[in-house]
Amino acid sequence: MQILLMIHSIVRWLIVIVAVVAAVKFALGWLRGGAFKGMDRGLSSGFSGLIDLQAALGIIFLVWSGLAGAGFPMYRIEHTVTMLIAAAVAHLSAKWKNAEDKIRFRNSLFIVLDVLIIIFIGVARLPGGWNR
Repeated sequence: MQILLMIHSIVRWLIVIVAVVAAVKFALGWLRGGAFKGMDRGLSSGFSGLIDLQAALGIIFLVWSGLAGAGFPMYRIEHTVTMLIAAAVAHLSAKWKNAEDKIRFRNSLFIVLDVLIIIFIGVARLPGGWNR
């Protein structure tokens, strides 16, 4: 069970790295008026895919450890619900897949930033927060 928690902890930092790269790329694309190309689609998909992986790992860990004796205290439920909301928001970029490039860059940037804020809130709900 500890290996699952360790993987869950490592993936969060991968998400932060991809989010920072995506935010910079999307901000530059929005400000410079570039074309939303393959790398941009890949960053958007990679970001939401990592969020999905993290959510799946988290749900498996929640159920597995909860049934193994850790239980389901409210902070774990709050963390799970908050992170599922973040996962849903991460997929909103698909809504603008046919929009013009400038709008796609802008909306993708704000989606990444919104998801990071929601993640920050979700991790803060845990005992120890970001110090874990």
